Amino acid sequence: MAAAAAVAFGIRTMLLLAICMLPLSSVEAMVRHYKFNVVMKNATKLCSTKPIVTVNGKFPGPTIYAREDDTVLVKVVNHVKYNLSIHWHGVKQLRTGWADGPAYITQCPIEPGQAYVYNFTLTGQRGTLWWHSHILWLRATVHGALVILPKLGVPYPFPKPNREQVIILSEWWKSDTEAIINEALKSGLAPNVSDAHTINGHVGPIQGCSSKAGLTVKVKAGESYLLRIINGALNEELFFKVAGHKFTVVEVDATYIKPFNTNTIVIAPGQTTNVLLKANHKIGNFLLAASPFMDAPIPVDNRTATATLHYQGTLASTVTTLTSLPPTNATAVSTAFTESLRSLNSKEYPARVPLKVDHNLLFTVGLGNAPCATCVNGTRLVADINNVTFVMPKISLLQAKFFNIKGVFTDDFSANPPALFNFTGSQVTNLRTTKGTRVYRVGYNSTIQLVLQDTGMITPENHPIHLHGFNFFVVGKGKGNFNPNKDTQKFNLVDPVERNTVGVPFGGWVAIRFRADNPGVWFMHCHLEIHTTWGLKMAFVVDNGKGPNESLLPPPSDLPKC
Repeated sequence: MAAAAAVAFGIRTMLLLAICMLPLSSVEAMVRHYKFNVVMKNATKLCSTKPIVTVNGKFPGPTIYAREDDTVLVKVVNHVKYNLSIHWHGVKQLRTGWADGPAYITQCPIEPGQAYVYNFTLTGQRGTLWWHSHILWLRATVHGALVILPKLGVPYPFPKPNREQVIILSEWWKSDTEAIINEALKSGLAPNVSDAHTINGHVGPIQGCSSKAGLTVKVKAGESYLLRIINGALNEELFFKVAGHKFTVVEVDATYIKPFNTNTIVIAPGQTTNVLLKANHKIGNFLLAASPFMDAPIPVDNRTATATLHYQGTLASTVTTLTSLPPTNATAVSTAFTESLRSLNSKEYPARVPLKVDHNLLFTVGLGNAPCATCVNGTRLVADINNVTFVMPKISLLQAKFFNIKGVFTDDFSANPPALFNFTGSQVTNLRTTKGTRVYRVGYNSTIQLVLQDTGMITPENHPIHLHGFNFFVVGKGKGNFNPNKDTQKFNLVDPVERNTVGVPFGGWVAIRFRADNPGVWFMHCHLEIHTTWGLKMAFVVDNGKGPNESLLPPPSDLPKC
C-alpha cells in the first residue's frame, strides 16, 4: 500500500471551482486523504448575496482523485447549522455500508459541530463518479466529482486523450433551497423550479444577472479531450452539446461502453458520461450548452446554461459559434442516445449479466396523493414504489439491522404492486398510497431481476432510479405496460449497459438485473430530489454470507449518533 498523504483543502473565499486541465500523469497512485470543511459562503458570483452551504468554500466542491483499488478517507467537519451526510455516488462500498452516506439509511447525520471520517476502497472501479450531500436539499450546492483513474500502467480501452476536463451540470435557486422545499411540503404542492442551470458553478448570461463570470474551457487545435460530465441537478434531465463538435461516448456511470458518436448527450440527475472531444478546428470560440429535457407536461427551468470552448490563439473579440438545441420534449433524441448504450464486454471488461434469477420483482413507480387537512387542496402530493410511500426512520436502517434493533423497519416490502391494472393509462386508480418503512430482504449472492414500471396516476414521467451498493445491467425497456410473456424474450443478456442510475421511461418500463454480493442495507430511490422527498424510495437488505469476507464490517468508532 502506498504511503498515506494528507490533503487538506483550506476554506477559501472563492466560490467557483477553477477549470484545470490535468495531464494524465499528474496524479500518482496512493492512499487518498481529504478533509471536507462544510461552511457557508456568499454566492456573489451567482447574482445573489445569500450564503450557500459549500465544501471548503467551493461550488462545486473539490474533485477527489484516486486510482482503482485505492483506499479513500475523507474527514467531513460540519460547520453549518444543518445536519449533514455525504454519499459517494456509484461507489459500491463492498462491506463498508457505514461509508455510503444516505442519512437515516446507513448512518445518522453529522450534526453541527461534529465530524465523521468516511473510509472506503474503490475495489475494481475506475471512471467518473461523484459525491453529494444526502439529506434535505443540500446537494444543490454540496457536490463534486470523484475521478477514479485506472491502475498505474493500465491504459484506457480507447485512444488516450491529451487532457481531461470535469464538467458538472447543476441547477441554481436564488432563494434558499431548504425554504423552497419546506414551503412546498407545507402547501402540499410542487416546489418552484430552479432559476438557472449551471456549468461548473457558472450560470452564463441570464436575465437580471449582470455577472460576466462565464466559464471558458481552453483547448488546443489537434488535441483530444476526455470530458467527464456529471448531472448534479436536483430535478431535471439535461441535454449537452458543443457547437461544431461531435462526441465519442466511451463510458457511463464509471463503466466502459462500446464507443459511438453523437452530437448530443442526454444525462439524468445522478448519471455520469465520459466523452472524447477532438479539437478539430484551427481557431475559434464555440458554445457549450446544457438545456432541460422533459417529455411530460411538467414545468421545468427552461433556461440554458452556456460556456465557451476557446481555441488557443483565438482573438478575444472572435464571435462565438452557436448551436441549435433539442426541444425540451425531444423524446426521440433522448431515446436514440440511450438505445446506443452497450457494455464494452471485452476480455478485460466482461459483462457478467446474471442469467439465472432468484428474485423476480415488479415495482411500480409514480406519484399519488394523501389527505392533508392543512394543505391547499386538502391533499398533498406524495410519491411511491408499489403504492408504499417510504417513511424515513429516526435511526439508521443499517444500525438497526447490525444491532438487531426492533421496530425500526419491517422486511415485508412486496415483490409486486398490490393490484394489477393499466399502469400507464389515464384512469384515476389507487391514487392513495400507504406509508411504511419497509425493506425487501435477499440472501447473499442471490440474483435479482427488477422491472421498474412507470405509472400515470398523476402523470407519467421519466424517473431516474439510483441503486446504492451495486451496479446493475439494463437488460430491457419499453413503452406501455410490461408484458412478462413477450418482453422478456427481447432482453439483451449479452452486452446490456451497466449503470448505477437508470431512467424509467415516460409511460414505460425498464428491466435491470444485479447480483446481491454486498451485505448491508442499500437505498434505492428516484434521483429527482422532489420525488425522493415525497417518498419514492425503498431499501434492500442483503444478509451476510458465509464467513467474514462475505459479512458487513463492524461500524467505525466515530459513526454519528442519532
